[in-house]
Amino acid sequence: MTPAVLLVLAYLSAAPSFKPDQGKLPVAPPKGAAVLLDEKGNHSFLSMAGEKIDWPVEDGVITSTSNKKNQNHIVSKLHFKDADIHVEFLLPEKGTGNSGVYIHGNYEIQILNSAGKEKVTQDDAGALYGFSAPLENACRKPGEWQVFDIRYRAPRRDESGKITEKGTVTVWFNGKQVQDNTEFGEPKSTFHPFRYGNTPYLDKIRDRQKKTMTGPVFLQDHGNPVKFRNVWVVPADKEAFTYEADKK
Repeated sequence: MTPAVLLVLAYLSAAPSFKPDQGKLPVAPPKGAAVLLDEKGNHSFLSMAGEKIDWPVEDGVITSTSNKKNQNHIVSKLHFKDADIHVEFLLPEKGTGNSGVYIHGNYEIQILNSAGKEKVTQDDAGALYGFSAPLENACRKPGEWQVFDIRYRAPRRDESGKITEKGTVTVWFNGKQVQDNTEFGEPKSTFHPFRYGNTPYLDKIRDRQKKTMTGPVFLQDHGNPVKFRNVWVVPADKEAFTYEADKK
């Protein structure tokens, strides 16, 4: 077992219950984390076609850029199975602030300007879209940096592709727990990247993902200039790797 894997396992085992410290942003990635976007703007994202992204990057911040079809998501080169995912984001002053974190391209943790809402639904920030509303409204106003820490366990499938064990997700949002071991099965959204705006590059990812339950994380284009910074992933197992499209 490599030193990097040992560091990751030590990080995960250090906290038997998942309660990340979100008191002060930005949160430094732990040792062994795979950093997808760092403070200098170095990143490991590609377009949905597997090419260079057209989202601007400045001072460590990347801004969602629309192609007017809500199909300009960016996708990580890192693929993983089970993992903890950390994403910091800033809502724009105008618009709905609609975006999201698509885990494996199938399951969306919703980003939306839900600040001040008394009753939140599956459309609001912190929801597992299509499955579960947030337990409470943790959304801050536009102009304030916000944070998700997501513990994701992928569903398990048999050789025929049928789910034999549902996946689960726990989400902390600005210091509040908004999803608590929430279960999910087959993807529900008609708008996730493998169904809406799909590309040959994503076809390869989709086929492999369904067989192995390893896949990337997407940051969503939904027509709003949401800003992201300090994105990192801590894999929970030895399944994580950097995906190369020409490898089978």
